[in-house]
Amino acid sequence: MEAQARGLLETEPLQGRDEDTVASADFPSMLSEEEKEELKAELVQLEDEITTLRQVLSAKERRLVEIKQKLGLNLMNELKQNFSRSWHDVQTTTAYKKTHETLSHAGQKATAAFSNVGTAISKKFGDMRNNEITACARLNPFQTKVGGTNHGGGSFEEVLSSTAQASAQSSAGGPRRAEEEELQC
Repeated sequence: MEAQARGLLETEPLQGRDEDTVASADFPSMLSEEEKEELKAELVQLEDEITTLRQVLSAKERRLVEIKQKLGLNLMNELKQNFSRSWHDVQTTTAYKKTHETLSHAGQKATAAFSNVGTAISKKFGDMRNNEITACARLNPFQTKVGGTNHGGGSFEEVLSSTAQASAQSSAGGPRRAEEEELQC
């Protein structure tokens, strides 16, 4: 019963089994001859109207295509316009605005965090380098990283000796790279 009630409320044309259900009812025996004639006339009129409406719709669709062609509108342009309109509609929603704001804020925090990590790593490498130079200076206080002398103290003989050693190393090994000089004590 519910399916029949639902079927009566639907605006879709009758399909297969719906037509069978209607055909199985014995309506013709319940109608007088006059009612049958009126229904037949209405049926013919409705079929004519449907045919006319289809023709009008077809003509209007052709005219629509002609106008779009004259205006230079094609399927791709329509899709672009629809996409732009839809994207604009999405951007104006409250949910999009809140999400955009949250992600923007998170991106700023992530950028700051990466910057802090980079600074910390640079500082750590700088500290390690300084510790290495300090350790080398403690082991040999008269030799600097480029083989010069420490003018802060020591006897004249020690300064001459360290300068001679640095000069001998420089001429025996050829030109040294800066990294080798930094790592030697």
